[in-house]
Amino acid sequence: MYKRNFFPFVVAVLLGTATTSCNSNDDVENQAIEIPGITIDGDVDCCSAEEALQVYKFLQTVYIIPELSTVVDGKYNVFAYAKSASFHTGYNELYFVATKKSNGNYIKNFDITNLSPLMLMTKMGMRHSTPVSSGVASFNDNYLAVKKGWVAFLMNSGDSGSWTFSYDANVLGATGGVEESDIVVGPLPEGQSWLKSFKKDNTTFYLTLKDPSAWQTGTNTVEAFVSVKSDDSTQPYQLASEQFVIDIDPRMPDMGNHTSPDNVGLTPQADGTYQGTVNLTMTGLWRIHLTVRDQKGNILAGGDDLSDGYSSLYWDVTI
Repeated sequence: MYKRNFFPFVVAVLLGTATTSCNSNDDVENQAIEIPGITIDGDVDCCSAEEALQVYKFLQTVYIIPELSTVVDGKYNVFAYAKSASFHTGYNELYFVATKKSNGNYIKNFDITNLSPLMLMTKMGMRHSTPVSSGVASFNDNYLAVKKGWVAFLMNSGDSGSWTFSYDANVLGATGGVEESDIVVGPLPEGQSWLKSFKKDNTTFYLTLKDPSAWQTGTNTVEAFVSVKSDDSTQPYQLASEQFVIDIDPRMPDMGNHTSPDNVGLTPQADGTYQGTVNLTMTGLWRIHLTVRDQKGNILAGGDDLSDGYSSLYWDVTI
């Protein structure tokens, strides 16, 4: 299990201004609050105090991954984080932060490339990768020193095999990274299934549902990714250039397979995601049946494939 973030480097930032009067609040007003990684020397490669404070607060909401954290050129730390306390099958968000070892200041000018998860199938003596994000980039103006990507693990670690993870890092021109570090991937809880595949001709595609753990009753935005299996299965599976339309039909299998109104299928967006809308009218297990169509409307996968009339291609989400 990964741990919440703590940095060894701190600098003091004074809140408030000094006053000449004496009252019971003076000690509080002039008290130093310790925030790591704040730039106070005007270094253009690092964050302003306001930006660093936002980054610091954000990092308290994620978990550090020691196995994927490293030192570059003896001068820079690269820390990796996950949104969850441990990796699991399906969609996982990854975050990266670089700091100067000398003072702990956050650094904006760094790149993380070549995310490369790899599973060794022990009994079969073969290796394969899994879907990954097309890149790692800043995702919010408040967090320019934080880079985000994602990986969707096809299966969990265990008797079938084990996972390693590699990536390259470039921090202010210095290069390094992590090479085939062992990681553990657990299963999702029962009632959650976020990654499915389909074939078109001889090509395998993967449908990754973006983490739905924040979904609630009512209308929810559905975000997903379509990836294509690499010709060399040991290479990461990148986002597919071919575009599809994905119809959704949410049902509650434990409640007579009733559905809900006002659902909108997933269509490709400029940022590489597929987006739609699902309306969940009550808590419990929802099976979101999928039908994949090409741009002309021809069904490629899913549809009424099961004996009960519902698609055999589906995600499970429990709210």
